[in-house]
Amino acid sequence: MSIVIERVDAATPALAAFLVAHHAELEPTAPAESRHALDIERLLAPGVRLFVGSVEGAPVATGALAAVEDGHEELKSMRTDPALRGRGLGRSMLAHLLADAQARGIRRLSLETGSAEFFVPARSLYASAGFRESGPFGRYRADPHSTFMTLTLPASVPETPHAG
Repeated sequence: MSIVIERVDAATPALAAFLVAHHAELEPTAPAESRHALDIERLLAPGVRLFVGSVEGAPVATGALAAVEDGHEELKSMRTDPALRGRGLGRSMLAHLLADAQARGIRRLSLETGSAEFFVPARSLYASAGFRESGPFGRYRADPHSTFMTLTLPASVPETPHAG
């Protein structure tokens, strides 16, 4: 299965439906005040970079990077179509997001995910990419329904022109 990941700056009906399903899937995992997934309007706002992974033109994965402060961004709205989980699509999206952030000189990525059993696969994915549990960041406060993780990215090395 080949995924195509692209940055998007406008909603399509399929993308909007994919994100509505994301919110519905998260609803039973925590009280409303402890769910921090962004809606489509906020994912398309300035300071947020939204990416969609598609297979045969249909959205199957999302991920976003949102500014926290200079050199620090938050990983947001990671989701893989439940019918396609376990096939590496989330790992591909995460790798794409990490590469995008590093290429732009971002030095730290943080995230908030749930602490419930439902989120064990997500936390394992993030840990396998080097994220470590941390305290709240940005505007977050400690919450028993949240797990906070962070990753320090290596400095990107500018390409040097080759002498010809």
